[in-house]
Parts: sequence; C-alpha cells; structure tokens
Amino acid sequence: MDDIYMLTDNSILARIGSKLKSIRLRQNITQQSLSEATDVSLSTIKNIEKGEIRSFDSLIRIMRTLGQLDVLLPLVESEPLTPGEYYEMVHKAESHQRKRATGEIFHINKEESSW
Repeated sequence: MDDIYMLTDNSILARIGSKLKSIRLRQNITQQSLSEATDVSLSTIKNIEKGEIRSFDSLIRIMRTLGQLDVLLPLVESEPLTPGEYYEMVHKAESHQRKRATGEIFHINKEESSW
C-alpha cells in the first residue's frame, strides 16, 4: 500500500468508498437493502461508495452493518494509565469525597431572626 500520508484526502475517501462497495458486493448486499438496514438514504450510500463521505454517522452505520467497525478499534480503546496517572486519579478522587453532615442541629432564636 502507498504511504497513507502521501495520499490526498479525496484519494483516501475514494479508497474507503471503493473498499466498502467491494465488501458490500462480496456479502451480496444491494445498495437498497443496505440503505434499509442502516437507515441511510440510497443516495448517501451511492455517494459514500464514490468517495463522497460527508457524514461520519452514516459511515459508521454502514461499517457496522457490513461488520467493519473493528478497523476503528484503535480510536475507541482507552489507553492504559501510567502509574503516575493512576496515582493522580486516585488522589484526586479521594480529595473530592463528599463531606458528611456532623449530625448537630443548630437552633435559631426565632425572635432574633430577621425573617
């Protein structure tokens, strides 16, 4: 594969669209049935397959239906915390613990009250 950083944005979008079309055809799914399954308009699916990807939401719906969400896994996985980050997180949580009531009731002299 070419160095992805050397490709233009439009070239990347065209390759993504072409790949999704190829996957759809291998799974023997029509554009119409994909449209119905994803609740994405037929024209949007046609545009995405031509590399005209305007909606990330629609792209994710299509990828989910075609079983291709795993390529996004590195973007949604949380990175493990370093020991220092873990310590800071625990220390911060301990310092913001809710304060409990003392149980004492203070009586206000009604005659002195300005209310």
